[in-house]
Amino acid sequence: MHGTAKPDAGDKGDVPETAAESEATEAYRRKRDVAFWLGLFLSIVASLPVLVTWAPQMTDYPSHLAGYKVLLDHGSDPWLTHYFLHNWEWTGNLGAELLMVPLAPIFGLEEAGRLIVALIPFLTGLSIMAVAWSLRKNIGVGAILAFAMIWSPSLLMGFLNYSLSLAMALFAFALWVRMEGSAWRHVVFVPISFAVWLCHVSGWGIMGVLVFGYEWTRRRNWLDWRPFTKPWPLVFPIVPMLAGMGANSQVSYGRWGVLEYKWAILYKAMRSYDQVFDIASLCLVMLVITFALFTRRIDGRAGWAALLLFFLTLAVPRQIFGGDYADYRLSTAALLVACLAIDWPVSRWGLALAGLLFSARTAVTTVVWYQDAQSAKQLIAALDYVPEGAKVATAVAIPRVQWRFGPFEHFGSYAVVRRSAMENSNFALPDVHMLAMRETKYRFNDPTQRILYSPNQRIDLRKFKPARHADYLWFIGSVHPVAVPDGARIVYSTPNSFLARMPDAVDLANPADGG
Repeated sequence: MHGTAKPDAGDKGDVPETAAESEATEAYRRKRDVAFWLGLFLSIVASLPVLVTWAPQMTDYPSHLAGYKVLLDHGSDPWLTHYFLHNWEWTGNLGAELLMVPLAPIFGLEEAGRLIVALIPFLTGLSIMAVAWSLRKNIGVGAILAFAMIWSPSLLMGFLNYSLSLAMALFAFALWVRMEGSAWRHVVFVPISFAVWLCHVSGWGIMGVLVFGYEWTRRRNWLDWRPFTKPWPLVFPIVPMLAGMGANSQVSYGRWGVLEYKWAILYKAMRSYDQVFDIASLCLVMLVITFALFTRRIDGRAGWAALLLFFLTLAVPRQIFGGDYADYRLSTAALLVACLAIDWPVSRWGLALAGLLFSARTAVTTVVWYQDAQSAKQLIAALDYVPEGAKVATAVAIPRVQWRFGPFEHFGSYAVVRRSAMENSNFALPDVHMLAMRETKYRFNDPTQRILYSPNQRIDLRKFKPARHADYLWFIGSVHPVAVPDGARIVYSTPNSFLARMPDAVDLANPADGG
């Protein structure tokens, strides 16, 4: 890995350029301008899946939206106050929540959420450009290839705070490089480190790895200790974590099959909606990275960080601070940083070819989201039959083995968003989430909505426990159950869902009136 930036092609000091040198310099600048505008165009295109749908078709998104509604309600809705608790705390997982505070009053809850989701891939694209420009004053083929990692498994699952923090970490790293030699760098990066940490603790960790990798290439010898001390302005968020602010102590590698799981998150690093296409995409990216490595076209200033992120993917537990897939997030981040490390001069056609992978993957996501959004419109019509403040038990049938990300696993949370209902797919675990249920005699939150099934398995909803405590049962799935709870009456149905009124459902009164 080399670790020096190439000088600008026009940087010749005071020596006059020959005609040939002037022509070469102008050609270089034209290619650099083309690369810049291509990167900006791709950053805008990255938001296309959100723009063609009425709501983001992410797995976790509806439950995040429900959490935002309770967060912003401040006790004004009697039903939400009756069913939920929200314990606000400053923690390393607040990126989208902090954006929601000013945006929701302006755009409304659902449009504000849609705007935030659209901003994240756009900002990630700009952050990739910022890093490439700071390192080499050019948007090269590696940066264009890195765009293919924007719609990562983490973003498709709906890890909004983490995805936002990754973009912020890349911006911060670009600024760290640009402020090399500045006496103000350490002063500036103390608040920046807190800002990235507030978005998400994993983004803060990635920022630290990027800065360490950059400083490692600047060491004088293997005994030089400065790379370990140079990032000191970034360490201060550990103080509130040690003080217990949002630092859930839950750590787990999973119950079984750790090695098999670790292998899975490596080959699923570009997982989206088609297994063959996704694995082929990963093989193509790995082939380019490997070729760049063996031809010494890897810039160590980002390359060492990519290598460290890869090892952290293998070493980090699956669950940290109560969050799941802590290691899975890093596998795609390692690929993205490895692409940013590629320093391989190519023609404008080479840049365009690199952009095709991102374009194809974004096109697939856009088409799938558009199709899922049409189904979602049919599903959400069921809420027209649900009264305000009802108790809704959502049952979602999920295949035990599937490649694509299902958009409807948390769809029931729209009952909270649009009907202020009590619903069982929300992220509402004490000491893990800020949202919690007031009712503690029985469990009525994620993952009680999930019904995992194998091929030829019969789904009997008479055994579905949350339905025993609900006014309505909302079933979503591509397979049909063999039985529903006794006395349940279906009031709305689509080809892949139905809403049933339970026999013990009661007519609701405003809880503020003592109902």
